[in-house]
Amino acid sequence: MQIALYQPDIPQNTGTILRLCACLGLAAHIIEPAGFPVSDRQFRRAGMDYLDQLNWRRHDSWSAFEAWRSAEGHRLLLLTTRAATCYLDFSYGPDDILLLGRESAGVPDGVAAVADARLRIPLQPGLRSLNVAMAAAMAAGEALRQTGQFVQLQSAQGAEG
Repeated sequence: MQIALYQPDIPQNTGTILRLCACLGLAAHIIEPAGFPVSDRQFRRAGMDYLDQLNWRRHDSWSAFEAWRSAEGHRLLLLTTRAATCYLDFSYGPDDILLLGRESAGVPDGVAAVADARLRIPLQPGLRSLNVAMAAAMAAGEALRQTGQFVQLQSAQGAEG
């Protein structure tokens, strides 16, 4: 399971998502340009020392990310408020990539059109969206549960002590 961030705007959210990836053993991707320098102090603070434990990669553009993804054969799952399918009703695979858009604008229509699936998190009527880091955690948790990867994490932790 992997998480990709499309041109993230807010360093604290990005750091939080990368920390989530490190803790859960998920690969992470930042699709540039980001709205901040990836070495920004706030970004590093949010990720804390967990960033040193992270398998992550920067892609200098959407086209570079898409070329990499296509070559690797990963399915792309977009979390969006404009989807019909609930994230709980979807069958995840262990090699899927969860894509989250910019906090300020989501993803362009052309990016959404490439996604293999578009998923939403149901919200109370009249409310716009969750914080992107919260949405990432919810979707990643469900994907890990379905693919049995949480069991692997529990087994590894039990073996350590």
